[in-house]
Amino acid sequence: MADSAPLSLADVDSLARSIRAHHGADYADFPAQPVTADAAAGLDDPVAQTAFRACSALGFIAHDARALARAWAAQTRRLGRFDAARWPDEPADFGLQPRPHARAFPPCPDALGLYAVLPDADWVGRMARAGVPTVQLRFKSGDAAAIDREVRAAVQAVRGTSALLFINDHWRQAIEAGAYGVHLGQEDLDALAPDQLEALRSAGLRLGVSTHGYAEMVRADAASPSYVAMGAVFPTTLKKMATVPQGLARLAAYARLMRGYPQVAIGGIGLSQFPDVLATGVGSIAVVRALVNAPEPEAAAAELMRAMAPA
Repeated sequence: MADSAPLSLADVDSLARSIRAHHGADYADFPAQPVTADAAAGLDDPVAQTAFRACSALGFIAHDARALARAWAAQTRRLGRFDAARWPDEPADFGLQPRPHARAFPPCPDALGLYAVLPDADWVGRMARAGVPTVQLRFKSGDAAAIDREVRAAVQAVRGTSALLFINDHWRQAIEAGAYGVHLGQEDLDALAPDQLEALRSAGLRLGVSTHGYAEMVRADAASPSYVAMGAVFPTTLKKMATVPQGLARLAAYARLMRGYPQVAIGGIGLSQFPDVLATGVGSIAVVRALVNAPEPEAAAAELMRAMAPA
């Protein structure tokens, strides 16, 4: 297709309709996004223009539709033909780094299992002693001394257990306290200067990164993290999300693309949804309310861990 005559606008619209016909059922719950000149700027390849129109109509926001558009164009060049039925999921088509990465963060288990996101060190210790394999301290405070105390207490709380402890955001304190790893959101990752990212990597901590779509997965891959978190899968009231809930079809597509990484699904996931989430191929499910709001958190943890076990 790359060597054929340029496509007309009618051709682009026709091929875009073909993509929507093949994949519309998967994304029927997402409202179409506007296609503006600014959003489509720089997409000169006719296949990229086609895919951008189609993915916008399927509800992908502009920067994700652009990432998909470029990947669809790369897929077409690689295959030597345009295939509307083949949703892009080859890492190289998105510009992801070849594996193994030259400057990767230390690895963590491929399947992190039940991943408890917890508000303080007491909760961290409680769930670690209950056998939860992966725990995260998400301690919110503007008091630097309180943050330092809580991070150190969380590190102490998992001693003598097999739990892997990630610290949300507070990477300097995590290094000083000797935590297993750090979890960063996209804004926190973007705020790190190259030398700070290198300091975190050189300290030997694992790094997990939150992602909310294709463009953020590409950005996360540039840091070569230890795992990627993908969400929010379902509606959640815990924090205001910049993106709509992703749903299972998108999660499955993300899992195929990021198959070289351990993956954590997060956002509004309850026990009844575990089988469908695990069927997408992710190796871990993160929960917050399912534990901290449970009347018997240890019993809830045991039930959720049983749901994570292979059938």
